[in-house]
Amino acid sequence: MNDVRILTETDLRERVKLDAEVISVIEAAFETLTDDRVVMPPILSMHMPDINGELDVKTAYVPGLSGFAVKLSPGFFDNPSKGLPSTSGLMVVLSTETGRVQAVLLDNGYLTDIRTAAAGGVAAHHLSRVDCRRATIMGAGLQARMQLQALRLVRPISEVTIWARDVAKARIFASELQQEGLTAQASTDPAAAVSGADIIVTTTPASQPILQADWLQPGQHVTAMGSDQAGKNELDPHCLSRADLYVADRVGQTRVLGELRAALSLDLLSPDAEIPELGHIVSGRHPGRTSPDQITIADLTGTGVQDTAIATYALDAFSKEP
Repeated sequence: MNDVRILTETDLRERVKLDAEVISVIEAAFETLTDDRVVMPPILSMHMPDINGELDVKTAYVPGLSGFAVKLSPGFFDNPSKGLPSTSGLMVVLSTETGRVQAVLLDNGYLTDIRTAAAGGVAAHHLSRVDCRRATIMGAGLQARMQLQALRLVRPISEVTIWARDVAKARIFASELQQEGLTAQASTDPAAAVSGADIIVTTTPASQPILQADWLQPGQHVTAMGSDQAGKNELDPHCLSRADLYVADRVGQTRVLGELRAALSLDLLSPDAEIPELGHIVSGRHPGRTSPDQITIADLTGTGVQDTAIATYALDAFSKEP
């Protein structure tokens, strides 16, 4: 008899937090992508424009882990008007020994939110200057808040500027940060918002660029994490040619889903260009930031190894405690 563990969002929220340990778990997951034995198929992605929805299915097998996750991640972007979050979903964890289902994680997108934010922390840790104190977050949703939380785990952020298409939401976010003791403000001008920032994080489902190349300044790091569908685009494609170092979470994905796709379509980068992945930076196989004046960009489309890593980490958290 195969006992399948079923864990709810409430269960998972009690045991899995966005903290330094989780960032280390996701950092290690990126490093595994440099191992040829890792199997990570292309994302199964379904866009439903007439209902403003999408579904992504991601998975990966990582040698050495006891299980692998298959994740269903829907995004329905009209949900906020219905009083519902935009994202939800679940993960199924299967045994790497028998292929039998070990657990169903009814996380409602929580683990995806955690691992996505942690990836932003990994990128900032390896690509931004160690003295970064000023951050600009473009977006004012849940992931915007979590990306900032992850940033604060790896860099001494003390000043934050929020820009969002919904100015009211940006102001609410800034007010929340002020109550936490940060110096925070909302900006209605995206160019002004990113001026002087050490780190810029874009966290929107934008289909047209919200960050222009001529706004970038020496020493800045940009993490773009909203372009996880072929129709999305947060960065002016010229940002990539302007950058001293562009890093993909997975080059094969960013060619078709991420910011790289738009740059290639305009011939701003050679199709044969050697592009490092975040795992190469983490493992030391490729240098990260090498000078304080470099402009660096991390293009995060979300990988199956992150899902397998966070799912097995969550199961381990329950196995360690009664």
